[in-house]
Amino acid sequence: MPMLLIEGVFRIAGTRPDGDTVRFHPNNPDHWDLVPGRPVRRNSTGGANLRLEGIDTLETHYRPPSGGQELHQPKEFADRAADELLSWLGFTQVQRKPDGTVTSSTPQQAPGYILTRGADPHGRCVALVGKGQHAKRSGESIDAKVKELKKTVNHHLLAVGLAYPLFYRTLFPDLRQELTAVAQKARKDGEGLWPDDKTTDGAQAAAAPTITPDVVLPKFFRRLAEYIVLNNGDPDLGGFRAFLAQKADKFTVLSDGHFTTGLDLVVEVINATEVRMTREPEDLVFDEG
Repeated sequence: MPMLLIEGVFRIAGTRPDGDTVRFHPNNPDHWDLVPGRPVRRNSTGGANLRLEGIDTLETHYRPPSGGQELHQPKEFADRAADELLSWLGFTQVQRKPDGTVTSSTPQQAPGYILTRGADPHGRCVALVGKGQHAKRSGESIDAKVKELKKTVNHHLLAVGLAYPLFYRTLFPDLRQELTAVAQKARKDGEGLWPDDKTTDGAQAAAAPTITPDVVLPKFFRRLAEYIVLNNGDPDLGGFRAFLAQKADKFTVLSDGHFTTGLDLVVEVINATEVRMTREPEDLVFDEG
């Protein structure tokens, strides 16, 4: 899988990193212009937010498109994922404000690199994230195999059970299969969040701002949050599947090769306040919006 290699540093002061988003500054800011497809959205110092490829961690501060207050999933695993990401990158003694903004850390920045094939619709660079220096030259395309993937925090967070797999069509099959295998092993071994996961068992919907007290795939949580907030905070799920059909997420179900539109096709409303997905997260490959 050819991916662009960019070396630089991670800086977290003044940002709100969670388990799958962190700020990266290339050693050469011009290398952002080498990222194919959509432009990477960067700040005045050349830094840009990354979205970690292939994973989805519990939300620490999600605001639905319809507005309203910030929402979060169960903080035990949301915070653990964020802490694990920063620790893996080399940060210690991380101090935060109550809203999650980092005020200080040791060190102030940590060296690392990213492997990327593009940005998402929000301008975040979608990337595999490594620490330290890479053997190849920054700004060049490399063939990213499973060996490279195993050196990334994306792989690590799935291995310790603090992330769900979340796949988009841009991720090559060999890398997707490795991430699937490591996520399934973590589930089988009861690592991290998996003993508490209710994505396919059935989660309880609750009035905003709780949305659900249960641990579920964050993408599923985001759709549920959008619906409940749009429903003026009412958790009644009577219209949830119709809402999902209108959102028209495009995806392929890997187990049967079926391309379809609308998460309503893989969601079951059990009763007025209980809902579940009928497929495991790794069985779905989404089209980028």
